[in-house]
Amino acid sequence: MSSKTSKKSAIIITDGTEQIQKIAGLISETMTDYKVRICPVDIFAGNDLLPSDTFIIGCENPDPPSFTYLKELLSHINLVSRKCGIYSIKEKSLKYLCGIVKDCEAKLSEPLLALNGEIKKTELKKWLKSMI
Repeated sequence: MSSKTSKKSAIIITDGTEQIQKIAGLISETMTDYKVRICPVDIFAGNDLLPSDTFIIGCENPDPPSFTYLKELLSHINLVSRKCGIYSIKEKSLKYLCGIVKDCEAKLSEPLLALNGEIKKTELKKWLKSMI
């Protein structure tokens, strides 16, 4: 029997834009107790969510065409046991993201707004602590 404790896992699903990817990198660096995978939505597959304890979604603009599959998936899957975080650089995008995760019943934390793509490490740590 192995005495190894496996790390919790998280996936960060992004729209692939530069600022959103940059923030995903900062989130990943800050989640030291997690095995984190950053996944642009264009290569995301629904089963990528299965091994994740936590999922985080970020997009720059509301309702990006690349999010069609993700939006549809989240409207038909129950993720009640998962923790979810959303982030963006625009308030309207946060409202959009709140809307698409509502039906999956994941435990949604307060959205993270990184105006101009900037976020202080202390603010990021506080946000993550409230989520996980």
